[in-house]
Amino acid sequence: MTAVIESVTVSVFRTVSKTSRDSDGHTHPGEAHEVRQALLRITDSDGATGYCLTSADQLREPILAGHVRNHLLGQDASRRERLWQTMAQTQRGSGGGFTDRALGTVDMALWDLEGRRLGMPVWKLLGGGRTKVPAYASTMCGDEIPGGLATPEDYGAFAAQLVERGYSAIKLHTWMPPVSFAPDTGMDAKACAAVREAVGPDVPLMLDANHWYTRLEALALGRSLEKLGYYWYEEPMEEASIQSYKWLADQLDIPVIGPETAWGKGYARAEWIVAGACDIVRAGVGDLGGITPTMKVVHLAEAFNMECEIHGGGAGNLAVLGGTIFGRWYERGLLHPHYDYDEVPPHLNSRIDDLDAEGFVHMPSLPGLGEDLNLDYIEENTIASW
Repeated sequence: MTAVIESVTVSVFRTVSKTSRDSDGHTHPGEAHEVRQALLRITDSDGATGYCLTSADQLREPILAGHVRNHLLGQDASRRERLWQTMAQTQRGSGGGFTDRALGTVDMALWDLEGRRLGMPVWKLLGGGRTKVPAYASTMCGDEIPGGLATPEDYGAFAAQLVERGYSAIKLHTWMPPVSFAPDTGMDAKACAAVREAVGPDVPLMLDANHWYTRLEALALGRSLEKLGYYWYEEPMEEASIQSYKWLADQLDIPVIGPETAWGKGYARAEWIVAGACDIVRAGVGDLGGITPTMKVVHLAEAFNMECEIHGGGAGNLAVLGGTIFGRWYERGLLHPHYDYDEVPPHLNSRIDDLDAEGFVHMPSLPGLGEDLNLDYIEENTIASW
């Protein structure tokens, strides 16, 4: 008999973080402190279980009951396309509660379940396009921390360190509110220039800019990047305005990449491509609602002979990169001079994206997504479940 889904549960547990978020949601280094995280479990009638880590507020009990369990319980877990479409259709009536990120968590747990059931890594199930991918260093946003990312010189010094560590490219996130002097295209341009000077002419560099710039501000900054030989230009304006991005892309030689956060899953990416609003397509499991729709966008870009760069790190995005040959880099970070990204949090036994001496991240060998979960720690520190 075909195994069917028997249980869908979430465990909220205590763990430790050394990052914090400012009032606009940007990540910065912080002192070690207790935080809550969650683990989604989907178990079938054969006893196989798929897992996916998520934030504690993404899959609350009403969302799990109203938009997930009623569509998954009793169903064949391997029919992921059907299950994803069914859940996605319920988002319209969720009042915004069942987000794309929550949908993506469920989709990734289903992929993890399939991989664990078959004893295969998900990246192989997706096509097995490659066994490793070069990583670019993705910085945290700028700040006003002494010795952090407070000045253009700070960015330059940190970029030199990142190249020494083996990164093959670097992407800057510059200053954004609530930093006192942000936004400021002049400061952004100075930081970009300092990084170029620090790493030389041959290291690919990218900028993810303040997403509230006007057209003229975005154009001026883009022209500065062209002079510095930057590889791509990301999210300098509100992405709801596709015509603003078409206007920008038409006037710049530097590739414009997007969209990053625009609502609309693969539909939005198709509209951007047809409108000529981007030169490189952006897709990620947290933005689109999981691995299932992200793979569709990868192949959509392929059909238009366009590059598709995967937004963000983590097990799901790494699986997509391993499953295909599209996407030049893995985004590793967010990184900062005062933050040790390589330190393993207690709910994991190891990081999935260790960087080798040549700057590559290798595909995991564990079945499923390959996340090396410390299930004993999670169980001991669970404070709520539903």
